[in-house]
Amino acid sequence: MNRTEKAQLVESVRADTDAAGLIVVMTMSGLNAGATASLRRKANAEKTTIQVVKNRLGKLAFKGTRLEGLANLLKGPTALAYSADPIAAAKVVAGFGNDNDKVKILGGLMGDKSLTADNVIALSKLPGLNELRAKLLGLLQAPATKVAGVVQAPAGQLARVIGAYANKPTA
Repeated sequence: MNRTEKAQLVESVRADTDAAGLIVVMTMSGLNAGATASLRRKANAEKTTIQVVKNRLGKLAFKGTRLEGLANLLKGPTALAYSADPIAAAKVVAGFGNDNDKVKILGGLMGDKSLTADNVIALSKLPGLNELRAKLLGLLQAPATKVAGVVQAPAGQLARVIGAYANKPTA
């Protein structure tokens, strides 16, 4: 890789990670090709990017940005997982790490806040953005359904009373 390609890679990593809601730094050394492909497929399904970057190039990409705190995590064989959804990257990496002991979370960054491995794992247990949207929509729809039921109840009771009087035998 020549200097221009390295400079382009540094700019690409800087642009991609700067737009991310969460960046997770992890190790995945010793992972075979099949397991790596499986991790990448799961990541793609959750709109998460997994990228192996040389530590020196990663440090150059993070220098002078809000991501500079991640530079101290870049030691040994590392990879980055990042996504716009602040929960997705944590869920993918932690979920895959539960099944495969060769994937270890070193830490991460969410906004300007540095995260430890335990913080990332705790974050992975939170509901995702789509789950939260569904719950919020359910909460918003529930009162409307109850109001409609309450409004319709008197009319139904009135109809049953009228029906009972209509079916009453005449003397």
